[in-house]
Amino acid sequence: MEMAQNELQMGVRRFGRVNWLGLYTLIGREISRFLAVWTQTLLAPLVTAGLFLTIFTLAIGPSRGDVMGVPFVHFLAPGILTMTVIQNAFANTSSSIMISKVQGNIVDTLMPPLAPFELVIGYLSGGVARGMVVAVAIWTVMAVFVGLPLHHPLFAIAFVLLGALFIGGLGVLAGIVSQKFDHMAAITNFIITPLSFLSGTFYSVETLPQWFKVLTHLNPVFYLIDGVRYGIIGTSDSSPWIGLAVMSAVTSVVVFIDWQFFKRGTKLKS
Repeated sequence: MEMAQNELQMGVRRFGRVNWLGLYTLIGREISRFLAVWTQTLLAPLVTAGLFLTIFTLAIGPSRGDVMGVPFVHFLAPGILTMTVIQNAFANTSSSIMISKVQGNIVDTLMPPLAPFELVIGYLSGGVARGMVVAVAIWTVMAVFVGLPLHHPLFAIAFVLLGALFIGGLGVLAGIVSQKFDHMAAITNFIITPLSFLSGTFYSVETLPQWFKVLTHLNPVFYLIDGVRYGIIGTSDSSPWIGLAVMSAVTSVVVFIDWQFFKRGTKLKS
């Protein structure tokens, strides 16, 4: 009788609602992945952002007046910061899953008693942590060298966090559906890069033709950059509250889709 009861209990989740040990372990692994190669994951983005800011300032800055009532370099900096954050969040989550699939060790993540929502939280935590570290580093350097302000810190933090969650969630999807690195490169080149570049990163949307302005407002990344710009320099092209609502909605949808993919094992289980 005792053996029968033990057999019935096999497969029962014995960790409560959340497997905290497993979740902490997965989060720790995802964070340690990018910290182990910090020159590539943290220092390189900082250098790239600095090069962007320097090149645009030298090429356009001297002949360009204020934009939206602030110096051009202050207008440009939040867009570069946001673009760098979302690119790194995407790279962290997508590469983690893609490399595990190619190397055949994705099973080491799927076999432990981790629920689908715990897998989503674990992978996204790595992307968010990398994005936030990059954001703090870039803002600190820009504050020292170009006097970049921080008018509304809570808005800036909220939009950077939502941006890392949203694009990190897209990175999870890209890592799951991609079968090889060529697929990942195509997603990066034809989806992520256009979304970040055509979203007001280097310009105010008020200068665009009406049809282009409408298309820009359909791009969720526009609200990210606009929201971070409001948080840092105190001005924006649209209401930050609308931006928060839009980004909260689209981020929730992406995270829900991530959860569904892990729950069904789509492209992950044979």
